[in-house]
Amino acid sequence: MKAVFKEEQRFSQWWLWLILIGIGALPIIAIYQQIFNAPKLGDSPISALGLIVFSLFIFGLIALFWFMRLKTNIDQNEIRMSFFPFVKKQVNWKDVKSAQLVNYGFVGGWGLRLGTKYGTVYNTKGNRGLAIELLNGKKFLIGTQKETELREILAKIKK
Repeated sequence: MKAVFKEEQRFSQWWLWLILIGIGALPIIAIYQQIFNAPKLGDSPISALGLIVFSLFIFGLIALFWFMRLKTNIDQNEIRMSFFPFVKKQVNWKDVKSAQLVNYGFVGGWGLRLGTKYGTVYNTKGNRGLAIELLNGKKFLIGTQKETELREILAKIKK
């Protein structure tokens, strides 16, 4: 069945990317200092292997934020959510005890949050989301930037 609600989110906050780019400059500076024998920070510069591992970690972290996506698709039959590269969920409406839009406040940051009163929270920004409780007692929350549209779709599905 065709999705009646579709949303794709990513980490697009300017301040986050400013921080990540600043962190990304660290291995570039260290590589420059190693290769060109520039004055080093401190008395014992990092080894070549250490520099490679450090650089891979930093650039891997930046790549992770670049590729992370929160996709939500909701139709008459199910809720499908993917928080790439971590998790993919598919829940049939018949397994849902309750689903409601909530203001979840600040749950300790954005991304994947475990152990909140909403269960596992998947979000990229903001403080609004679809809180879902399943018949088996499990809970999770999917963040949204399209609260009005999602509210309308939920009303149609509940009918």
